[in-house]
Amino acid sequence: MTAIEGRRREHEKPAGWNVDPVLILVLVLLAGFLAQGPVRRLLSAPVMQSWMTVFVAVVVQALPFLVLGVLLSAALAVFVPPSFFTRALPKRPSLAVPVAGLAGAVLPGCECASVPVAGALVRGGVTPSAAVAFLLSAPAINPVVLAATAVAFPGQPQMVFARFAASLAAACVMGWLWHRLGRPDWLRPRPHEHGEGGTKGAVFWGSVRHDVLHAGGFLVGGAMAAATLKAVVPASWLHAAAGHAVVAVLVLAGLAVLLSICSEADAFVASSLTQFSLTARLAFLVVGPMIDLKLFGMQAATFGRGFALRFAPATFLVAVAAAVVTGAVLR
Repeated sequence: MTAIEGRRREHEKPAGWNVDPVLILVLVLLAGFLAQGPVRRLLSAPVMQSWMTVFVAVVVQALPFLVLGVLLSAALAVFVPPSFFTRALPKRPSLAVPVAGLAGAVLPGCECASVPVAGALVRGGVTPSAAVAFLLSAPAINPVVLAATAVAFPGQPQMVFARFAASLAAACVMGWLWHRLGRPDWLRPRPHEHGEGGTKGAVFWGSVRHDVLHAGGFLVGGAMAAATLKAVVPASWLHAAAGHAVVAVLVLAGLAVLLSICSEADAFVASSLTQFSLTARLAFLVVGPMIDLKLFGMQAATFGRGFALRFAPATFLVAVAAAVVTGAVLR
């Protein structure tokens, strides 16, 4: 068979399903027009009105901080070379860990950006224990996250200080633990393929578009979950869980893992869970940026499954302990 005949046969193959987006939009609008009566009655129900109020409030408050965090984290990943951190950190790992942890306070980035940045640090020669501390602290104590926490908890500045102290303590403890107990074969950073190629400007905007869509999806999911908890779940259930100090902490820590909300937005979800104590909500804020479902997948993809399987449970326990101790001190 000649090449010309092969191409002719390919053109003669029956076309598959070709989805016309305009047709889909027309069908959706038509369905909405035909079902406007039931939809109007559904939205006018008190439960739905309460759900929509909480959902819109969380999204509208959190979205500016999420976008700002994505812009800053993309600029950090694209325009700041990893060699800068290698020169800035002390050579001794025991000192490099707290310095790297504090670096997270001045180098903004959400957890979606901190994982590839930490991988780049390890590949650039930064000691793994310091990279671990930066990985955990950057999305939890950077200026955007702390500002969002202050806005979400007006009149409660202790929540900002508690989040900073507990998150930094957990990051440093995990860094020191990795220095003492970690093995080199557990940490195998892989190349980060997203955004490679092209000019720095193109890589920057490609990273921004990717992270806004990715993190925005988790924000919407978290806002929906928070609204559902407030509007659908019986208040007696929430009060029963919140009435026991240990159960409340574990419930919100587990919820932080499941919801996987971006750190720039999680404070607004936590502030809506008014049934729970400040210590329980602090556990939500400390655990979420350090370990959740999306982070586990990103860490496994960047550093290897062996790292993620060992790192996630230890981080969860250390983060919960740091939140409880800090909450007890500031109570």
